[in-house]
Amino acid sequence: MTGAFEPYGPTHLAAIGCGAIGAIGVVWLGRSVRGRSAEERVRRTFAVLLPVFSLPHQARQLAPGDFDLDSSLPLDVSDLAWLVAVWALWSRRSRATSLLYYWGLTLTLQAMLTPTLDNDFPDPDYFLFFITHLLTIWAALFLTFGLGIRPDWPGYWFAVACTAVWALCAITVNLLVDANYGYLSRKPDVATLLDLFGPWPAYLLAEGAVVMAGWALITWPWVVRRQRAVSG
Repeated sequence: MTGAFEPYGPTHLAAIGCGAIGAIGVVWLGRSVRGRSAEERVRRTFAVLLPVFSLPHQARQLAPGDFDLDSSLPLDVSDLAWLVAVWALWSRRSRATSLLYYWGLTLTLQAMLTPTLDNDFPDPDYFLFFITHLLTIWAALFLTFGLGIRPDWPGYWFAVACTAVWALCAITVNLLVDANYGYLSRKPDVATLLDLFGPWPAYLLAEGAVVMAGWALITWPWVVRRQRAVSG
């Protein structure tokens, strides 16, 4: 038997610490293989690792004993980001990498920092949850900071469009099954930053504006750097 998971308890901090150490490692790895014949082999090995852990994690959520229509469907961004990571790692396409950059380094990172997890270490759910999220975040760091595939404004707008499509799909499912994936249909029962943005649907518009502004801020330095490199 395992105890209830405690946010920012020892096991949560241990996972965050492993994430930080791994982040340094994957950036170093990406830079060491960039432009070399080993790059494709490393990328695709990384891509294969993601479903090895992510599919069992989602299978456990869908298992009859654990299934909950309100939370078990893979409809949150963090449930989909690992698929984007596989696409980006396997193909090295700039659009896929851009989408992973935004989803992985903001929304998936947020899910890891504020996890909705019932079972603590050493329950398999603990390992599958954190490994899946960490691999997604590491993939974004590996491609962007390691291999040097930088986001740009077309990639930014592609990510915004994909996120809008996801939101429409999630809201539709919420209406059909009376769920609340992505907190798009109502605010969570506990106090969150969404409380600052007014009632539904006003908080959705405010949240969207904040996300777009934040993503623009983490795009702008790369664009300026690229422009300076071209002009210089």
